[in-house]
Amino acid sequence: MASATAQSPEVDDAPPPRGSGRLRAWLLDGLSERTARHPGPHATVSAEHRGHRWWRVMCLTGVDYFSTLGYQPGIAALAAGVLSPLATVVLIGLTLLGALPVYRRVARESPHGEGSIAMLERLLPWWSGKVFVLVLLGFAATDFMITITLSAADASAHVVENPLAPSFMHDGNVWITLLLVAGLGAVFLKGFREAIGVAVVLVAVYLGLNTIVLATAAWHVLTEPVVVTDWWDAATAEHSSPWLMVGVALLVFPRLALGMSGFETGVAVMPQVRGDAGDTEERPVGRIRDTRKLLTTAALIMSGFLLVSSLATTLLIPAEEFESGGEANGRALAFLAHDYLGEAFGTLYDVSTIAILWFAGASALAGLLNLVPRYLPRYGMAPEWTRAVRPLVLLFTVIAFTITILFRADVDAQGGAYATGVLVLMVSASAAATISARRKGHRPASIGFGVITAVFVYTLVVNVIERPDGIRIASLFILGILLTSFGSRIHRAFELRTGEIVLDDAAVTMVDHAAAHGCLRIIANEPDERDAAEYREKEYSQREETHIPNGGPVLFLEVTVPDSSDFTADVTVRGEERHGYQILRVAGPVVPNTIAAVLLHLRDRTGAVPHAYFNWTEGHPLGHLLRFLVFGDGEVAPVTREVLRRAEPCLPRRPHVHVG
Repeated sequence: MASATAQSPEVDDAPPPRGSGRLRAWLLDGLSERTARHPGPHATVSAEHRGHRWWRVMCLTGVDYFSTLGYQPGIAALAAGVLSPLATVVLIGLTLLGALPVYRRVARESPHGEGSIAMLERLLPWWSGKVFVLVLLGFAATDFMITITLSAADASAHVVENPLAPSFMHDGNVWITLLLVAGLGAVFLKGFREAIGVAVVLVAVYLGLNTIVLATAAWHVLTEPVVVTDWWDAATAEHSSPWLMVGVALLVFPRLALGMSGFETGVAVMPQVRGDAGDTEERPVGRIRDTRKLLTTAALIMSGFLLVSSLATTLLIPAEEFESGGEANGRALAFLAHDYLGEAFGTLYDVSTIAILWFAGASALAGLLNLVPRYLPRYGMAPEWTRAVRPLVLLFTVIAFTITILFRADVDAQGGAYATGVLVLMVSASAAATISARRKGHRPASIGFGVITAVFVYTLVVNVIERPDGIRIASLFILGILLTSFGSRIHRAFELRTGEIVLDDAAVTMVDHAAAHGCLRIIANEPDERDAAEYREKEYSQREETHIPNGGPVLFLEVTVPDSSDFTADVTVRGEERHGYQILRVAGPVVPNTIAAVLLHLRDRTGAVPHAYFNWTEGHPLGHLLRFLVFGDGEVAPVTREVLRRAEPCLPRRPHVHVG
């Protein structure tokens, strides 16, 4: 067996870069042949980077999840009023009994960071699967990008609303948000390890301060039990029976969906979890176990904080303070911190809230940095540089700037899109878990996941009806991804589009024998009947029309396309002798590009420039172009020549293309 890789530049022996070259090297750090074969900047763990302990990665995902404590109690109070604790209990139930089991299964079946998208990708073949993934990526981009901008905007709102804030910060939401987004991008430009380090500190401080605030609030409730009586009297006055209260809580809980963020990013950053020393990419048992531990621990911590905070804020804060313009609007726990623990502690709590809201976008940015390189470059729907981290960080930062300016850093204007993105991803995850359980014959699990899917669909529909702006914003993200993706696919259509090229033993024997008799001559053949008459007529016509010298050996090259929606693939060249003719058979993502890559590989193996012989194809050139882009064939000869021209600029070393 002999093997070699397709043409790719080597960088190890290059001279030290200077000026712009040094900047380019810094930007593309981590982009290599290895990452090209294993998509995603965090997919392949290098020798010096073995991942992080699960609890540290939990802090990275938790900056988004836990930061919702800054606004979730206020949202619950506005949505459910005095029934806020009951609605929160429903939310907690859906979290622990719905979202958590779903994502624990996703972590087990998609352990490389692709999430539920990869599970669903396998269900749909050809272009339908690719378009479906692009749509889901559009919703994921909506969720993650709006997480970055909404959290930074919420942090800026806390800054300008703080009574100790300087006067020049008043009404400075936009420029403060832009500074916060830029700071987030700067951390990720420095490195992923640094981002996790910042997240650990922020989560520890924030949860510690919240524990103090909620413990103080609980003490006040215990020492003044009359507040519980007053709350119950108000609830029974508005709703005649406990069953009616439960019914209302079930109806309003979809408005609390923002409190369920963090699960998708939890599975998206799985490659950062260290796992066990014996883990492999095929069987990362330790990573799966620790990620499931991460998801469970985060859900339990958040559920406890949500329940206590909902009770404390509902019992201790007057209802009018939650309204727009009220002191507790969007900052209920901060209100309690200032009211019960003094301005000094309250200001410290505000600073902590601002910091974790600023960094809440870190988990979303980490999710984007892992998802985008795993799909778009593999589909040919993004340039190769999107496999590197730093260019993506700069790109996402610019997009976040644009969103912030367009929405004027308005938290409410972005809330609908955020909830829509979160819920669509949860619907896709629960649906994937349902299908997976059903295919494996786990009937009870499939029924349970089916019920969870129905609940998430209901929650999504309610949110879309109440906040239709969310689906409109998500549609813009989807449209943008579709247009840029297919534009990139067309732009990259003439690349070689093969990874590793391997010749089996029979192919090696045939190639070496043909090369030993002089020039290597290859006849491109579209396989049909594959009988003796087909090969005889093909060889005769090519010798007549393209003047192949008589007597010299020829090899037939046949390329089949299993899935033309794939952009690149490793290919194996198999040798076969049929009816006395020697044939090289290859399965690739597209015919002309695969032929070009094989010709270059044969040139490098034999040291001689091969000659390839083609027939013209009848038909309209535009129709052939569309067939090439969609089905992977079309007018093969000129496209093969163009791919070779771009891949090999040195004319004497370029394989020759003859057409008759």
